[in-house]
Amino acid sequence: MTKLDQIDFGLLQQLQKNARISNKALAAAVGLSPSSCHERTKRLWQEGVLRGAHTEVAPAVMGVGLEALLMIGLEKHERQTVDSFMQEVTAIPEVRAAFLISGRYDLIVHVVARDTEHLKNLALDRFTARPEVTRIETSIIFEAAHRHDLPDLHQ
Repeated sequence: MTKLDQIDFGLLQQLQKNARISNKALAAAVGLSPSSCHERTKRLWQEGVLRGAHTEVAPAVMGVGLEALLMIGLEKHERQTVDSFMQEVTAIPEVRAAFLISGRYDLIVHVVARDTEHLKNLALDRFTARPEVTRIETSIIFEAAHRHDLPDLHQ
């Protein structure tokens, strides 16, 4: 990966604020010509610095009535078991994110569900029924605040 300069970081900051910004507006924001801006942005995609652009949808429109965190303990902490579990869990449609963590639990899994009945069935059928899961604790999320931009810590 090429070393990033201040202009690259400026591009990243602008794109994090608005992934739909036009190339012309992006170029103006960082002081580049549109063609130079396009080439730099293309390089950032090719090098894997930029990894995706996403649209947020109102959860209720998609039938999501609640969100929850599942704190999960695993029986074994072998790499193959953990890697396989993470891969299978992230393939479940209701799973938004899975985090391998240190501490009392091994994973925290963020899920969405229609209602508490759906959440109960999801927890019982897709998580506690698995032989590698030894314990699970569920916390319903009442409110969440999200931040999608990363701070510039390279300075």
